[in-house]
Amino acid sequence: MDPTAGTVDLPGAWMRGGTSKCWIFAADAVAALPLDLDVVLANAFGSGDLRQIDGVGGATSTTSKAAVVSRSTSPGADVDYLFGQVGIAERGVEWGSNCGNCATAVGLYAVQEGLVAVEGDVTTVRLRNLNTGAILQTAVATPGGRAPRTGEALVPGVESGGVDVELAFRGPFDLDRSFPTRRPSQIVSAGGTTAEASLVAAGAPAILIDAPSVAMTATENADEIAERLPMLTAFRAEGAVRHGLVPPGGPVPHAVPKTGVVGPAADYRTASGKLVRAQDYDIAVRMLSMHAAHPAIGLTSAVAVAVAAARRGSVVHARVGDDRQSLRIGTLAGVVEVAWNRSSPREVEAVSLRRAARRLATAVVHIPISDRPRPARRQPDVHPPATAELAVSL
Repeated sequence: MDPTAGTVDLPGAWMRGGTSKCWIFAADAVAALPLDLDVVLANAFGSGDLRQIDGVGGATSTTSKAAVVSRSTSPGADVDYLFGQVGIAERGVEWGSNCGNCATAVGLYAVQEGLVAVEGDVTTVRLRNLNTGAILQTAVATPGGRAPRTGEALVPGVESGGVDVELAFRGPFDLDRSFPTRRPSQIVSAGGTTAEASLVAAGAPAILIDAPSVAMTATENADEIAERLPMLTAFRAEGAVRHGLVPPGGPVPHAVPKTGVVGPAADYRTASGKLVRAQDYDIAVRMLSMHAAHPAIGLTSAVAVAVAAARRGSVVHARVGDDRQSLRIGTLAGVVEVAWNRSSPREVEAVSLRRAARRLATAVVHIPISDRPRPARRQPDVHPPATAELAVSL
């Protein structure tokens, strides 16, 4: 590392997890750099340019993500990871949320890097998300007791296979406390529009809006979502206030609250043109991601939808009814299935999804030192303590 050269070197792994791509860096390597973490990631990704031409970012919300990983200091976890949603047109990094797709990649990375020992044909990796304190668990396919390079598992929105990974978000998710207003749904007004919505804090803070109440179906395509973006963005801002993330009129984070519309199952076509019949799924969902339609659904958003489905009176439960332990969600990419189990009538113990992950590259990123403006936001410690309160509520 030669500061006079104008760049510093950071080794990393470029991973696909589900429908996202995530750069993964070892915490020790990041800590050795003479730059704040915000600056490291913003400079590495080319943040501040809509195309991220001068960096390794992919110029979309699902491809401008990073994780900093280390062995865990917690007795309840094997691996700690800090997730960063790296800005695209706007410089900076948001640290206020988690990413389930990246967590899937972190699970495979941990096996491949020897952060956990391989255990037969399936290896369990317990993850602690340092942003929220949440505990997740991955079950990574390790056939023959070996860390795999690739696999045949498929997920909607990706045409090629990857290593099979089951991801479980551990709760418990209390069906009262997971709704910050203590109501399963309420009337919310934003930007001159009034709608019925559920505010859920499970997986990530989310606002789920009943689609018909805003003249939508939740089967809209990406262009139709874009036309409604001002209205949906207003609801995201109101949701942030009601979640207690910001004061009224305060600046709203780009990553949270997760914002989407939910509606009854109906025939629709995916972004690739495939016809999805109403009988093949249970509820239609369209989510936002960094000021655009999410190409599928983020896994933290899927957790919020699942917990809402388990809570009588929510806008999701109103569409799918009682006595469920799984849900087929119709998204722009296709049908994503989420399952949960209860520890009691008032608690969801865990929410799980099946994903696929693959390492795309092992590389050294050459990061400019000082020729770009410094983001104003201070980065968090890469080893903050988890709290029981966060683990329960998020």
